[in-house]
Amino acid sequence: MRACPQPATGSIENIVRQYGTTLFRICLAMLNNTADAEDAVQETFLRYLAKAPAFKDTDHEKAWLMRVSINHCKNLRLFKLRHRQVSLEDQAHIYASEEQPDVSHILTAVGQLPDKYQVALQLHYLEGYSSAEMAAILGIKDAAARKRLQKGRELLKIEYERMD
Repeated sequence: MRACPQPATGSIENIVRQYGTTLFRICLAMLNNTADAEDAVQETFLRYLAKAPAFKDTDHEKAWLMRVSINHCKNLRLFKLRHRQVSLEDQAHIYASEEQPDVSHILTAVGQLPDKYQVALQLHYLEGYSSAEMAAILGIKDAAARKRLQKGRELLKIEYERMD
């Protein structure tokens, strides 16, 4: 089979109309998340455009699209298992205490900071790492880790005051 510049059965708009809903339902069932399912379908169509495979018939084309979307969903699930994420709301519940009822507001302010300061503040204050441990994790010098904490605290104060 050789690659062809135009999809075998018609324009990409027709392909999306014809198979989009089916692929979305498959991805949604596998991922249980609307945004991830939409991303998986989009990635499937991007691969379809990039590969421009030649198909024997429409059944072959549909099977290829379904297989690509299923494989992408499996890869995404594996990635999420290996790289667990906690939502901002969940973090607020995890770290909230009666002495500090305003944790969600602080976490929201931290979320507005540049990534390098967010990471430094979260590693130090939420996870309890020392500046030396942070430096090793981030691949920077201890002095740079301490500076990021200092600058992060300054920016956090400004952002927190701005939010009030």
